[in-house]
Amino acid sequence: MHTAVLTGQGMAFPPAMDQQALWDDVFTRRYSGNRTARRIFLGCGVSTRHGAVDPRTEDVSAWTTGARMRRYVTAAHPLGREAVVGALTDAGLHPADVGLFVVVSCTGYATPGLDITLATELGMPASTQRLLIGHMGCYAALPALSTATDYVRTRGRPAVVLCIELPSLHVQPFAPGAENDVEQIVAHALFGDAACALVLEPDVSGGLEVIDTEAVTDPSSASLMTWTVTDHGFRMSLSAKVPDRLALHVEKTTEELLGRHGLGVEDIAGWAIHPGGPRIVSVVAEKLGLRADQTAATHEILDIRGNCSSATVPLVLQLIRRKGQLRPGDPVVAMAFGPGLTLWNVLLKAR
Repeated sequence: MHTAVLTGQGMAFPPAMDQQALWDDVFTRRYSGNRTARRIFLGCGVSTRHGAVDPRTEDVSAWTTGARMRRYVTAAHPLGREAVVGALTDAGLHPADVGLFVVVSCTGYATPGLDITLATELGMPASTQRLLIGHMGCYAALPALSTATDYVRTRGRPAVVLCIELPSLHVQPFAPGAENDVEQIVAHALFGDAACALVLEPDVSGGLEVIDTEAVTDPSSASLMTWTVTDHGFRMSLSAKVPDRLALHVEKTTEELLGRHGLGVEDIAGWAIHPGGPRIVSVVAEKLGLRADQTAATHEILDIRGNCSSATVPLVLQLIRRKGQLRPGDPVVAMAFGPGLTLWNVLLKAR
């Protein structure tokens, strides 16, 4: 059995948008100056984020889902290409080396998809295996990473995972009463666009070796977080009860994963926690007893990128790697949450 080691990462973003300017120029009018909306919008821990669609210059809220999907294809392709090329370059590999190409997205679809068009354009072999993971939501990068790990371990060939999300395409129509729809206020305030790619290689020194995974799904909480296809894009439902429900599972799931390897929370050198929102991060930190410096990378990504759905945890992981503070043997935990409700953990080790 081979080892699977994360050796390269690449990222790409559409233009940046200032959170204060988005509120001042667009959303204060659409939410009729509602004080609760303003507090949520400007207090969600985001100062800048990125958008393939900037609502200050282009209003897509009345667009059909078909029109949004057409924009997804044209916007996602160059971002995905940039992220994959960056990850392969970071790992010192070429497209011809890729044995498995996994594409993750819950914000847009087309067939032939990015897994086919990017593989062809970049020059991946016709024999490259492809996998498209769609509509799993914010935690999808981690099951994708786990699947790619299994491939690398058994086949002994490199794999690439691309997470690309364009939630800016899914601004919802503003019907009467929208100024009091807290769930939509949160969705419009929190999410940003991003592409992030990861390269896994077999049996190499350096990088982060993927050690193990642990997941739990609470079906009784399924209605608390949804991502529904409508005639006007995809509509997010995000209940305020989500943090408290996740709190029931964080400690046990993490301890089970770490316990199999003789580790405790105190042994973890890096925490790549999905920034689902400030309260979610606070609840995780409280349940696991994490210090502010241990969640700093998560808050930094939330601040400068927003919640980029499946691309976010890879961005946090990349930030932790680039800080250069990990020593060989240091354990790292990547943690994400999403519909289901689902919590997914991955244990990695610096090499």
